[in-house]
Amino acid sequence: MTTAPAKAGWRFRQPSVIPGFGLTLGFSLAYLTLIILIPLSGLIWRSAALGWADFWAIATDRRTINALEISFGTAFIAAAVNLVFGTIVAWVLVRYNFPGRRIVDAMVDLPFALPTAVAGIALTTLYAPNGWVGSLLAPLGIKVAYTPLGIIIALIFIGLPFVVRTVQPIMEEIDKEVEEVAATLGANRFQIISRVLLPGLAPAIVTGFALAFARGVGEYGSVIFIAGNLPYKSEIAPLLIVIRLEEYNYAAATAIAAIMLALSFVMLLVINLVQTWSRKRYG
Repeated sequence: MTTAPAKAGWRFRQPSVIPGFGLTLGFSLAYLTLIILIPLSGLIWRSAALGWADFWAIATDRRTINALEISFGTAFIAAAVNLVFGTIVAWVLVRYNFPGRRIVDAMVDLPFALPTAVAGIALTTLYAPNGWVGSLLAPLGIKVAYTPLGIIIALIFIGLPFVVRTVQPIMEEIDKEVEEVAATLGANRFQIISRVLLPGLAPAIVTGFALAFARGVGEYGSVIFIAGNLPYKSEIAPLLIVIRLEEYNYAAATAIAAIMLALSFVMLLVINLVQTWSRKRYG
């Protein structure tokens, strides 16, 4: 016999297995609104108050374009380098046991704990023309400090943990027996890496790349000491924003910040789309 609510076509929502969904969702949205959405909205509103002509003039200024090219270009190169070598470091830490392994594992997290200004001073001391490493590179005609190459090295330093700590847990879940089975079936080492290991690691590698890239674009403390901060040569966009603020040119500062926000959003959106595709492709 059908009950009356069923005859009337009523539907009852099934209770959630995890209680408190409404409260936690409301808290999350309120928190994100206060911490992220309101500040970003204020930035966009202040930039919109400039007017299209003034905003376009700031955006197309040669100094602004050069600063954005240096920030995004060096961040991309550093993230690409970390994508390769960070994956190798994670592989060594997961697959091999050697004396001092725990020390090396702990050293990976040093850029997280070390103040960025301290990291910048230390890197500048090492790679300056009279530094330990810089003095060895100078006779070869390689100048690191006060050039974009120095910025890349600083961003590699602060971005490496993002790749290692993202890839390492996924790599630990891959059983060694999978590699052994592939080897017994006749696969060589390259085929094992490219067809057995990389498909499972691809989403984590892309995530690590995105995190390292995002951190590098907005990095300031570890870069300003080693960059040289020469306009049109080694000046990053965050430093240009600070310079405009010190000049009390708040309109130009907010305009440059809004441009960085838009470019970062587009690039991270593309990276997330690639990450989603890789999960569907290899998941």
